[in-house]
Amino acid sequence: MVKKKWYDYLWIASVLYLSLGFFNILFAWLGLICFITPLMISLLGRGKAYCNKFCGRGQLFELLGGNLGLSRKKTPPRFLRSKWFRYGFLLFFLTMFGLMLYATYLVFSGAATLQEKVTLLWTFKLPWHWTNTAFVPPGVAQFAFGFYSVMLTSTILGLATMIAFKPRSWCVYCPMGTMTQMICKVKTEA
Repeated sequence: MVKKKWYDYLWIASVLYLSLGFFNILFAWLGLICFITPLMISLLGRGKAYCNKFCGRGQLFELLGGNLGLSRKKTPPRFLRSKWFRYGFLLFFLTMFGLMLYATYLVFSGAATLQEKVTLLWTFKLPWHWTNTAFVPPGVAQFAFGFYSVMLTSTILGLATMIAFKPRSWCVYCPMGTMTQMICKVKTEA
């Protein structure tokens, strides 16, 4: 049996993140760690170490799909693995992220009011009335609602592809994985 390392348990952080966001949306800010860390690791020359070792979401999908057998374990279709889909999804993801930042800016500037909703799959608005955001500026709360929406949506997409295909099929088109791969290519060409 292979001795487990501390980073083999980072899937717990993913579960905690999603769970804590249900009770207090401000925990969504912790998700920035999942955005900044992979990029920093790649920029510092460690390649895709984050994806391969430290990604709690990937570990969670491996646990659910592989260990618990919730995956069909089928190879993802070719289009899902294609460059055009990966880069297209990255562009779409960055556009949605940009719109979320713009909505946050509008609330910070006073041009819009706080929308206490989590948007699932960028379409379905889920009311989030049980979280208390009264003690923070509305812009801070707006960012949390938007960011949690992004993280929850990407987790649901990952779970769907985990069930339909191999456990870590999300990793094939994960925007962070695509960005770290781009950084690795630029660094090797430089």
